[in-house]
Amino acid sequence: MEQRGESRWQEVMEKMNDPKQWVKKTPEEKANERLKFEITEELGLLDKVEQLGWKGLTARETGRIGGRMNQKKKEKRNGE
Repeated sequence: MEQRGESRWQEVMEKMNDPKQWVKKTPEEKANERLKFEITEELGLLDKVEQLGWKGLTARETGRIGGRMNQKKKEKRNGE
C-alpha cells in the first residue's frame, strides 16, 4: 500500500490539499493537518474522507478525530 516511502494518509493529504493554499499555512497548521490525516487513517476513516470529503463525516467521527488530536498533542507536550 505504501508508495515512495509514504503512508497512505500522506498520499490522500497531498491529493486533497491545494498546493497554493498549503504554501500559505504556518508550520503549526501543517503539523495539525498531517496529524489529522494520520489519525483519520488510524480510525479507519481515510477511505470515507477520500470519497466524500470532510463534510461526509458524522459529528461523532469528527469528534473522535479531534479528541485523538488533542490527546496526542498533550502526550507530546508531556514528553510521553
